[in-house]
Formats: sequence, structure tokens, C-alpha cells
Amino acid sequence: MSPALLLDCDGVLADTERDGHLPAFNATFAEVGLPLRWSEADYARLVLIGGGKERMSAALTPELIAQAGLPSDPEARRELVADWHRRKTAAYVALVESGALPGRPGVARVVAEAHAAGWRLAVASTSAERSVRAVLDHAVGADLAAQFAVFAGDVVAHKKPAPDIYLLALEGMGVDPADCLVVEDSALGLRAALAAGLTTVVTVSTYTRDEDFAGAALVVSSLGDPPTSPTEVLANPFDLRIRDEVTLADLARLIDLARTRPGQGRPTSTTATPTKE
Repeated sequence: MSPALLLDCDGVLADTERDGHLPAFNATFAEVGLPLRWSEADYARLVLIGGGKERMSAALTPELIAQAGLPSDPEARRELVADWHRRKTAAYVALVESGALPGRPGVARVVAEAHAAGWRLAVASTSAERSVRAVLDHAVGADLAAQFAVFAGDVVAHKKPAPDIYLLALEGMGVDPADCLVVEDSALGLRAALAAGLTTVVTVSTYTRDEDFAGAALVVSSLGDPPTSPTEVLANPFDLRIRDEVTLADLARLIDLARTRPGQGRPTSTTATPTKE
């Protein structure tokens, strides 16, 4: 069976959080008249929460609820947050479609190599599906994007670091975890992938470089597009010989090494207790 390449969206396909999601959230708050603006420092803390609606809900302190005259009924507030999130998604997609968020170095190159070699391709993200598809189109081009299975949005009960989205992708693609390679950018995503039993490469992004990536098979600054954007190797437990870029051959080698050394780069157990975010 051919290998599978599973990519997270935000921070992997494009460095979307600072230049995409944050301004879209703030534009939405202004649009709905909510007296809330998130700074980059605020958002650095909020990205530790999986899911846009969950981040919005976390900001609704009793003081803000009273100040903004928001409903006291929790169900009414959930409906309000869902409406805000739809508005935010529209603002974010408009930013993506404007070309403001280019794909990360090496993503289009590796995806093209994987498709040519017969690898199966998927995106696994709990971001809104419309947002994910917009980023995917711009990061790899419409032709390659059409080759992807997309597992996104509110399709699982528990968001990262729970493994649900990856377990859904494995089931939907009919693949064995041992045949998969995941690319993530955050400790939350890494924990989700490892809990699903998946060999995982981390390409750090703006807000995640200093996080704990124990268990990753490889940690790099990006997949690399030399000479303008060569990769920097940050952790290399399998001692791969990587120079200026991570190649498809490197990813295939990691899958093989994880099979022979299951205690390194991938957990031996695929069981996990989901944690609701």
C-alpha cells in the first residue's frame, strides 16, 4: 500500500496565525461591536487552545459579558459565538484569496513529489473547512489541491491535542498508521498525531518555535526551498542527513525507521483518552 502524507493546515501549509487568523478575529470583533482586540501577545496564549470558536469563548469573561451586554444563557452565547466565527471565517478567507498568505517553504515542492510518487495526500485540521480549502489552494495550487482528501471543521467531538481528527483521517483514507507521515507545527498538533500512532515531522511556525516537541521524528524551521529559504534542523533524533531541504526521500526514510525503532519518533501504543479543548 502506498504511503500517506497528512498535513495540518494552520502553520504548516502557510504561517496563517499572526497574519491571517489574528487580524480576521479582530476585524470580526470590530464588525459586531465587541469591545475586544487581541494583541500578538494575547494571541500567542490563545493559540494554545484548539479551535476558533473555543478561542472566542475563552475570551468571554464575566466582565466582558456584562460590559458588552451579551446573553446570560450559555446556549444563546454559543449561537452568538458560532455567528461570529462564520463572520471571522469569511474575513479570513478573503485575506487568503487576496494572496496575503503565501505557502510555507517546501510545501508545494514536497506535495508535488509525493503526488508524482503515488503517495496519498490529506489535510487534517479542525479549522473551518472553507478556510482550509482556501489555504490549500493557494499553498499548493488548485491542481494539486484537488488530489487531497480534506478532513476539517467540526467533524470530531474533541479537538487537538486529542487524536480524533487524525483517527478520522486514517479511517476515511483506509490507511494504517505505520504507512503515514504527518507534518505539524505545534505541540498540540504533535500530541494529537502521536496519540494516533503517527510518525510526525514538525515545521515550527511564528508562535510555536519554543514549544516542547518531544516525540517528533524531526523538527525543522521549514521543509525548505533553497537557496532563498533553506531549512534549519532543530531536532533530528534519527540522524538524517539533511542539508538545505527536507525531501520526500527523507520522509519515506522516517516512516521506515519508525517501523524498526517504534520507541523513537512514534509511540508504540495508539490508544489515548481524548481531552476536550
